[in-house]
Amino acid sequence: MSSVREEGKDRIIFVTKEDHETPSSAELVEEDPNDPYGERGLILPNGDINWNCPCLGGMASGPCGTEFKDAFSCFHYSKEEVKGSDCLEQFRAMQECMQRYPELYPQEDERVPQEQSSETDQTSQDSASAETSGANSTSSMEEDSDITLPNTESSVES
Repeated sequence: MSSVREEGKDRIIFVTKEDHETPSSAELVEEDPNDPYGERGLILPNGDINWNCPCLGGMASGPCGTEFKDAFSCFHYSKEEVKGSDCLEQFRAMQECMQRYPELYPQEDERVPQEQSSETDQTSQDSASAETSGANSTSSMEEDSDITLPNTESSVES
């Protein structure tokens, strides 16, 4: 037999194996289509923005939530030919806010892992080596008088 215990705001229900053997009598509640907080995706049926959508990654809350909402709303409702081109000030304000909180909103170049950074350095060194060896091979080709280079210019007869 199951038992129920209240601890503050929580209600703890202990069930037995026998409780699980009987079919559930729980009735599912139909979703309210007018519930603005239901999981409906980014855009609600009425066209409004669902600020609770997990797809926003919490950007609508936090120290720059207001700036984010202003910029995102402007973009969403923009009627310009280039959508959002009328929202530059709002996006600039959001960016300035995010720059004040670099620990919460790291810049793209700050996200590069150390491993990837060392790979980039190695690639740069390889490129420099290739350019140097390419210059050496060009000078050695010029020294070899037996090599004939193709004529890439088209000849024009008068």
